[in-house]
This record gives sequence, C-alpha cells and structure tokens, in this order.
Amino acid sequence: MKAKENVKKGLVVLALLFALVMSVKGQPKQVIEFQTVMTKHETAYKNFLREGKYKEAISPLTTLINLIDTTNIYKVVNVSEAMVRQLNAPYYYDLACCYAVTQEKKLALKALEQAVSLGYNNYNNMLNDKDLTSLRKDKTYQALLASVKEKILNVLRKSAPYAKDSVKLDIEFTYQPKDDYRLGVVRDYLKLDSVAGQGDELSKIINLLHFAHNEMPHDGNHRAFAEMDAIDLYNYVKTTGKGVNCRQLAISLCEMYLSMGIPARYVTCLPADPNDSECHVINAVWSSQLQKWLWIDPTNDAWVMNENGTMLSIAEVRERMINDQPLVLCETANWNHRKKKTKEDYLYGYMAKNLYYFICKKYNRFNPESDYRDNPAEEVIRLIPVGFVNDNWECDTTTDPNVFWAKPEI
Repeated sequence: MKAKENVKKGLVVLALLFALVMSVKGQPKQVIEFQTVMTKHETAYKNFLREGKYKEAISPLTTLINLIDTTNIYKVVNVSEAMVRQLNAPYYYDLACCYAVTQEKKLALKALEQAVSLGYNNYNNMLNDKDLTSLRKDKTYQALLASVKEKILNVLRKSAPYAKDSVKLDIEFTYQPKDDYRLGVVRDYLKLDSVAGQGDELSKIINLLHFAHNEMPHDGNHRAFAEMDAIDLYNYVKTTGKGVNCRQLAISLCEMYLSMGIPARYVTCLPADPNDSECHVINAVWSSQLQKWLWIDPTNDAWVMNENGTMLSIAEVRERMINDQPLVLCETANWNHRKKKTKEDYLYGYMAKNLYYFICKKYNRFNPESDYRDNPAEEVIRLIPVGFVNDNWECDTTTDPNVFWAKPEI
C-alpha cells in the first residue's frame, strides 16, 4: 500500500478546495471545521498504517469516507459535488488493503470496487501491492485490475494521431562525433571498448546497457550533485554509494553510446495528465543493423521485442500497445537486481501512461545539462498528438513522428 502517497494526493486536492474557499464569502467557518475534522482522522489513519496496525486503521478510514460521502462542502466551494466525492478514491483503495490484510475479503473487494468507480487508476500499485495478495485469484479483483489497465490504454487509444505539421519546422537532431575529445575520455576512462565486446552492433548496444545498469544503481528519489556526464555520475555513485535518478542514468548511457560512435538520445516519456508529475527517461539508440531506433532503458536493464524477437523502438511499442499487438520484455529486465520486471508490471503498469508524448534534446552530446558550468541548455523538441495542449514545457513542438524520429546522419 502506498498510503503516504495516496493520502498526500487527497490532501493536495483538499488544499486546492480550501484555497478556493478563501475567496468565497458565506461560510468559511464550515470549511475550517471540515478541514479540522478531516486532519484529525487522517493523522490517526496514517499513524496506524505506519505501525502496521491495519485493523485499527479501518475506523478512521471509514470515518474519512463517510465525511466526504455526506458533506455538503461543495455548496461552499466552487467545485462540483462529483469532484468532492472523487476524493474518496484513494481512501477506498487503502480501506480495501486494510480489509484484505485482515482477511475480510468481501469487504476488501467492495472497497476496491468503490475506489475504481471513483477513478482510482494506479494499475502498478494494484498489480504489485502485497496488501492485496489475498485477492489476486478472485475474479472480481482480476476484472477490476483489467478495467484500470483498459482506462490507461484508452488514454493512448483515444488520443489524436500524429500527423505532418502544417508548417515545415527547421528541426534537425545532431549527435556529437565519437572523436570529440570529451567522448574519448568517457570511452577510455570507463574502458568501453572492452565493455562493448567484439560482437555485432546489437550485442554491443546490450552490453553497454548492462554495464550502465549494473554499475550505476537507480534511485528515483535522489538527484546526484554532480556534473551531468557519465564519468562524474559514475564516480559519484562509486564514491557515495548512492544511486542516481532515471534521467541521470539515461544521460550517462547516452554518452557511452555516443563515445562508441552509436547515435543515441535520452528521451523523456510523459503522461497526458498535466498534473501527473511522474515521468520516465529512457534511451533511443540507433541501430544501423536494424535501421531503426531501439527502446533501451538503463533503469530497468530493459528492451522490448515483438513476437519474433526483433527489438522495437519507442514508437513501435507505443503503437503496439494501442493496437493490442504482442510485446515481449527481455528476460534481463529488473530493478537494481532486487526485483524482476514483468511485462504487465513494467510496460502496462508503469510505462503505458508515460507514452503519450516525448521530449528530446536536439543536440545530443557530452554533459548536456550541467548545473555548474557555462553550459547553456540546447533547445529541446517535443512530439505530441495533434491538438494536445500542455504548457508544462516551453519548447519547439512537432506532431510529425517522421521529423522527431528521423534517421541520424552518420
């Protein structure tokens, strides 16, 4: 159960409601009283969960749900009743977890059904949450899980298509050549000729992926205080024993590929929801052997294939998800060698929502995002579906996948 995350999201929305109320004349006292009572029961509920007291957490959770179900606070704030009621989705989910752990299976399924009906859509959490272990084989649970998965995929399926831009944009992706002295230092310092091996191009691409994954652990909650280059980030990990985030991992691996003369980008994969701050950064690596970009993820030591074992690009994986075509995850996929990744967990539980639109640097090179040097960020380019509006990124935008995924000039 991600209780802290769920409660935090609920409180964020409540805080927004209360912020709206501050400018509303009429009944501010009612809002303050509501907030006070909610906070009291939230504190009790979170404390019980921290202590692993699931049975004791049921009472304050039920009270919270009843407070939201019966409140008329929406008459004071400038939001709909439905929006207020939807605040209960994470609470119902956590109530389902409490009931499942305490072996109240019917009550757990009923609470989970309520959570999903109110908009709960964390497929990855539902799929992997150990608190729901007792429900796994139940047909109702499986149907609810499938419905959440379908909701996520429908965001992709219902999006507008990509298309050629009505105005031709002056967009060109470039790749720092391997003979640049800085990339040469990366290649020599990390002994990448030896790492890549003497096999064909695909084996070299995979060997470099394994190296980055094995030598630089992932920590999504930590951003290394280091230069944004493979050597500094590598040494940061070795010196501190700490991991780096997915962006820093992908930047490091991108430099490794470039230093070996293999065109590569690090790609920020983003969700449709502008309020969803969780994204993922992976690599697109050009294969001259296959004449296409390949999905390469150093965080999870992962690549994706079709039913014939052919490695796929980011664009191909996205299209196959939309069209319900077969996808095969490599056997090596794992997180920090602690947890094996499955197709359901990794692709549908985590990545599906993050394949709505993409951002890349136009110039792919050594140390692309330094915080410490006179190293201005190059322009970035965004690939979005036609008509998509999101102002979170100020950058050039295209709807043309042929422009965005153009073959590199080698």
